[in-house]
Amino acid sequence: MSYQPIYVTEADRLEQENAIEQILNMDSRPKNFHIVTYGCQMNAHDSEKLTGMLLQMGMTEADDRRNADLVLFNTCCVRDNAERRALGNVTWLKELKKDKPELVIGVCGCMVQQPQMAQRILKQYRFIDLAFGTHNLHRLPTLLLNLLNRRTRIVSVTNEDTIIAEGLPIKRLNEHHAYITIMYGCDNYCSYCIVPYVRGHERSRRMTDILHEAEGLLKNGVQEIMLLGQNVNSYGNGSENGDTFPKLLRELDNMGIPRIRFMTSHPKDLSDELIEVMATGKHICNHLHLPVQCGNNEILRLMNRRYTREDYLRKVEKLRAAVPNIGLTTDLIVSFPGETEEQFEDTCSLVREVGYDAAFTFIYSPREGTQAARMPGRIPDDESSRRIEKLIREVEASTARVHESMIGKQEFVLIEGLSKRDPNKVSGKGTRNITVTLDGTAEDIGKIIPVTITSAAVNTLRGERKER
Repeated sequence: MSYQPIYVTEADRLEQENAIEQILNMDSRPKNFHIVTYGCQMNAHDSEKLTGMLLQMGMTEADDRRNADLVLFNTCCVRDNAERRALGNVTWLKELKKDKPELVIGVCGCMVQQPQMAQRILKQYRFIDLAFGTHNLHRLPTLLLNLLNRRTRIVSVTNEDTIIAEGLPIKRLNEHHAYITIMYGCDNYCSYCIVPYVRGHERSRRMTDILHEAEGLLKNGVQEIMLLGQNVNSYGNGSENGDTFPKLLRELDNMGIPRIRFMTSHPKDLSDELIEVMATGKHICNHLHLPVQCGNNEILRLMNRRYTREDYLRKVEKLRAAVPNIGLTTDLIVSFPGETEEQFEDTCSLVREVGYDAAFTFIYSPREGTQAARMPGRIPDDESSRRIEKLIREVEASTARVHESMIGKQEFVLIEGLSKRDPNKVSGKGTRNITVTLDGTAEDIGKIIPVTITSAAVNTLRGERKER
């Protein structure tokens, strides 16, 4: 089933602009703000939009939450520990508010969008002034205006999960690397995942809007863009004009942006056309994050992933045939309900067979409302800890093999900043998305430098500049 997106109306846009104007004229408005972000790149990009709106309201950014008049927590709920960490940090501000009663504390994002969370905030966290979900992020100005005018708590969670808000102000975190969200939501309903319930149905932005945003970034000197979506491969599904993700990639590649990345890709939707575009594109980085989650077919079925181990390996083979130097990273979950030792070992053997550059590894975290949360066969904590430690060792061994194979090869590194360990060195990401450290100065930041890899460390490579 496809859901056509609904764009924010002109009336709603004018309402937000009016709220911004009123807040600007308030003597009692917060003078500065601090945003704490948890979770994925999508959350980080949402925080860029929140920052843009708050700056329009005449506030400035505070470097520390203790120095801010407004503190906003943009939260994640994919795993239980992320939720507990966010709530723990919010609670820490309760004491600060006793000494600073005018402090405005806000919570937004995926955690707030969960069923029953709004009621929980109202009852248990009475010091929180403002809470809103993922679907009404663009209404921050009117929500904050209501809070300041009424001096009463505002908790707003809507189910408008087909809304797309274009034209929001954005304060980019990095002037050389930028995120572009191309689609929102997810229709896959993996049995362990809360994302479809908090991010809503899949809906894609208009290609013309995406290309316009990318053109602006290119003119401003951005060297690399990261296309974001819960499943970028589904971009354009159900669109009336035949937009697809490979078509979008071709358009962006032809635009001349130096480097293009994207995440996340669902293996079941990795098409031959997309592989062909990756192989022929001039500016598409040779890296793909392809979450497998597990190496056992029965667990994959219970996860509702809709592919088998064999399907996944066939796609990896096609990728490497088309793009021989491609770097693959993945997500892995251990201790899914009912997972046996033999099934866990299938995941370990898959890591060895694929040879990942890196992997994000997690112990299964039950999320209320998902199908897996109701499944029997929970794995004891001590066994889960043993499994995750073993899997991490497997991944580290795979990463080490990849890093060793890179020695002597050339990489093009986008310098991101000075090395934290050595002020005479700089570091950045190669096209394969591996961090590389080399001699350099602050003048190199934002430049793409050809580098010969000279040695490998646990998480990074070391290199020397190669003369063009």
